[in-house]
Amino acid sequence: MAGADSLAKLRGLEAHLRANLRGQDHVLAPVAGVLVRGELGLKPAGRPRGSFLFVGPTGSGKTELALCFTEYLFGPGRLHRFDMSEYQLQSSVDRLLEADGLLARGLQSGEPGTVLCDELEKAHPLVLDLFLQILDAARITLATGETLSAAGRYIVFTSNLGAVEAMRMERSGRTGVERAIWRRVAQHLRPELVARIEEKFVFARLNAEAQREICALLVARETARLRGLGHDLVVTREAMEFLLREGFDPFLGARPLRATVERHLQQVVVQSLLARGSAHGRIALEPGSRLKLTLETS
Repeated sequence: MAGADSLAKLRGLEAHLRANLRGQDHVLAPVAGVLVRGELGLKPAGRPRGSFLFVGPTGSGKTELALCFTEYLFGPGRLHRFDMSEYQLQSSVDRLLEADGLLARGLQSGEPGTVLCDELEKAHPLVLDLFLQILDAARITLATGETLSAAGRYIVFTSNLGAVEAMRMERSGRTGVERAIWRRVAQHLRPELVARIEEKFVFARLNAEAQREICALLVARETARLRGLGHDLVVTREAMEFLLREGFDPFLGARPLRATVERHLQQVVVQSLLARGSAHGRIALEPGSRLKLTLETS
């Protein structure tokens, strides 16, 4: 990136992250800093554009952050995701190094993007050795002998290590929680791997206020998507509170909330289409804690 438009986009990166993620303000500025340096070509040659380790409770936004900055910088379809729980056996190394395997498909295009490795702690140690090579030299050699470059990629690892401790320490300060989580990380991940990762962050447990903000954000996204399908909806405050109550989970974070919002709003549209042939109006709460679409009158 070098042109005026690209520079303007980079200036707006942190604001974009803050507009789309809630409850993790402490990680957004340093993450944006790594990304800007990577996009301006300031990183040493022969390494990934940037690498991150995101640790913390499930549903706290770790994967969402990777997806958010990838789509902002490169557009959709540029995040290549690996569920490391699928690579627990030694034979997993062969699967990753196959010419038509996921890793090869993620790197062969040569286009910039992000490689996301979820639940890093579940991978076989030999699988993690592959990432030592990627972090060191930004390349990987396939079983065919072909060498692929990862120099144009960001590498993101996520882990739930220490999440149980974080939940038990809800009254502790952030420093104490982070210290406990990093102790768990040190016990389970090889130090040579962790040392090679450029930036490491602990994601906080989402409190009630953060989940309220996330609920509003999810409702705005879903109503915008449904509007694009021709269904113009307005969600009342009472309906929003109902969705928050139904979807809030102190242990699973925002994932149940997303599913709750989508399920209920879509069901309201279905009911209205079947009954009236259209779905335009206000979504209000009817007695019995059900959502009902009330058509606006002129």
